[in-house]
Amino acid sequence: MQFYNTLTRKKEIFLPINPKEVRMYSCGPTVYDYAHIGNLRAYVFTDILCRTLRYDGLKLKQIMNITDVGHLTSDADSGEDKMTKGLLREGKELTLKNMRELAEFYAESFKKDLHLLNVKMPSGMYFASDYIKEDVDLIKRLEEKGYTYKISDGIYFDISKMPDYGILRGGIAKREESKNRIAENPEKKNPEDFVLWKFDDKIGFDLELGKGFPGWHIECSAMSMHFLGEQFDIHTGGIDHISIHHTNEIAQSECATGKKPSVRFWMHNEHVDFGGVKMAKSDRNFFKLGSIVEKGIAPLAYRFWLLMAHYRTKMNFNYSALEGAETALKRLYGLYLGLGNDIGHVHKEYQNKFKEYIEDDLDTPRALTLLWDVVKDENMSDKDKKATILDFDKVLGLGFENIKEAKRISIPENILKLANEREQARKDKDFKKSDKLRDKINSMGYDIKDTPQGSKILKN
Repeated sequence: MQFYNTLTRKKEIFLPINPKEVRMYSCGPTVYDYAHIGNLRAYVFTDILCRTLRYDGLKLKQIMNITDVGHLTSDADSGEDKMTKGLLREGKELTLKNMRELAEFYAESFKKDLHLLNVKMPSGMYFASDYIKEDVDLIKRLEEKGYTYKISDGIYFDISKMPDYGILRGGIAKREESKNRIAENPEKKNPEDFVLWKFDDKIGFDLELGKGFPGWHIECSAMSMHFLGEQFDIHTGGIDHISIHHTNEIAQSECATGKKPSVRFWMHNEHVDFGGVKMAKSDRNFFKLGSIVEKGIAPLAYRFWLLMAHYRTKMNFNYSALEGAETALKRLYGLYLGLGNDIGHVHKEYQNKFKEYIEDDLDTPRALTLLWDVVKDENMSDKDKKATILDFDKVLGLGFENIKEAKRISIPENILKLANEREQARKDKDFKKSDKLRDKINSMGYDIKDTPQGSKILKN
């Protein structure tokens, strides 16, 4: 099994630190608004990763944070706390109590989205605001080692004390946006120094560090180390986390503990764009999963559409592509239902090929192609096809085991006529005509499955 490791910028064979258990941390949502479908790609990707590890027989402990404080609107450690922004948007008083209530509301919405997408819940999902003590303890460790300094708006990490700062993004510590950071806060020693504790007299935790709240980056370091230890196997997130958030996590964690690497594999998914532009809640430029449902499209069609591309490939969302994915998924469901009720044995050759694809950095496009090959294989019994599809679905998560037999339908006369013509063409060995008639039947919303007992007509 091999995965692409952002840290080394190549695919590597994956072996867990502890052979008995894989430990994984997944960056969760900042719950000041609904998750959009671009956000949700990260969790479908992580779900495929988790399912693949379990499919390979590994035990997994996956932790996910729910950010409900400390995530500022600017990566330059300025602007509003996003949760504060959410409270102001909804006309609520700026209190920690209201902030938590807002977080719990949107966290529940997020969990419902995961359920609709058939994403398995992690081993633990925790609110960041419940681990302020862990944040403070980690900041103190960094202070004792001389990595921090204090200015008027907070306590900062001094990146000059870490020679290999920026290793995750290729060791490049200077970026164009650094210029903006200098302009925004001239008190900082270095443009890319980042906040560990942000002072705030209006809303925050009144502690010995000063009234305020933890930085977004320190929360993830503190929580991951609390639940998974000072070194663990995999950290996941979107590619937008690489240059700042995850870069700063590495700096904090490794400087505090002296252990390198703090994480063995960093894995990141690409964006879902809309009209060539990245979806962003801050710009109100996004579609919720509910927007898809309102169009009459099943949520699992979105999961299926995502799996049609590799997780490291950027995708451009449009409804026509999604509708095409739904049509294909419905056809798969229909063909699966036509296999009968008996479940046979998993086809070992297909299973080995599936494992080869999925364990090669989660190659879901090739895995889906193989799924279609199984469905179309005329040399396999229906019951073995069914067993093999269900086996693949342990990773793909398309919900085949939950599909219920459709009610018996009345086949229209024109479809029956075309089916009879096709059957005659097959008897005459006129396969070109037979294929054309089948395509015509498909375009009218039906499909034909050829079996040893004769042809079956199914509704797509």
